[in-house]
Amino acid sequence: MPNVTRADAVAAVRNPLAFIAARWTPTPRTVRRAALAALVMSVIIVVTGGAVRLTGSGLGCPTWPKCTDDSLTATSEMGLHGAIEFGNRMLTYVLCAAVGWAIIAARATKPYRRDLTRLGWAQFWIVMSNAVLGGIVVLVGLNPYTVAAHFVATSALIAVATVMWQRTREGDSAARPLVGKAVQQLVWVLVAASVLLILVGTVVTGAGPHAGDSSEVERMPLDWENVTKLHAVLAWVVVTLTFALWFVLKAVDAPKGPLNRTRDLFLILLAQGAIGYVQYFTDLPELLVGAHMLGSALVWIATLRVLLALRERPHDEIGIPEPVAEATVGTRA
Repeated sequence: MPNVTRADAVAAVRNPLAFIAARWTPTPRTVRRAALAALVMSVIIVVTGGAVRLTGSGLGCPTWPKCTDDSLTATSEMGLHGAIEFGNRMLTYVLCAAVGWAIIAARATKPYRRDLTRLGWAQFWIVMSNAVLGGIVVLVGLNPYTVAAHFVATSALIAVATVMWQRTREGDSAARPLVGKAVQQLVWVLVAASVLLILVGTVVTGAGPHAGDSSEVERMPLDWENVTKLHAVLAWVVVTLTFALWFVLKAVDAPKGPLNRTRDLFLILLAQGAIGYVQYFTDLPELLVGAHMLGSALVWIATLRVLLALRERPHDEIGIPEPVAEATVGTRA
């Protein structure tokens, strides 16, 4: 084990990330896996947060940041609801660890890539702010507007995590478009429709029957049936745009990347739509509602991956020297 001098210890305290980066270089696979771990945990936190609401455990810990006024953790007297709510709070630390690992791996990458490090820190600050927002949700008794904001913030976290994961698979050069401007505009319309679909979905939740706790919880004063129908219409708009995009990409002979990502999105949308209709006609069973929340996260990731597939950043333009001409004579490109 190398000797650690006093100067090393001081440097580690002052700037631990720089200290680690000076002594460790992760492989590209390690960086990709770290970014993927952060993305997976951001999806898991959506699912477990849904489990808290669907089991009526939203006020299992009635206050924040402690679980009760007298205890930091859930107690046996609080039963299953307390354990579920406190367990979800503990998963936030796992999420923080995953994001921290992504930040460390990005900072230690050689050559240094500022964009990856910034994306990692963006996730960290979203997690921190959303943790505070989650506490506010509890303190205001699961007010549906704060619950909706909590989910939207998590969707923002998923978006940043998806972009970081994609960037770990690319170089650091300027993006080069793979499709024309008209196709890019169509995809941006698709992204906007998906954002609107997510937002209306939070309204469906806020007006619906799963309030998150067995006590009397405020709901959004809207007609749930009408909001649900609007949500379904928006879902069909997103499906139609995706279907149209696939045909346009085929017509312009687009690369396989955008085509494959669009196909994946279409299949996920079909599965999500099937779950949505089944849950609607079976009086919203908790298991299907939870699956629909997972599907929402997967749809959002798939939509962003379509957008990110419209350009490329080759690896050979991030500071890796090109082979000299003599070395390439007689070789096949």
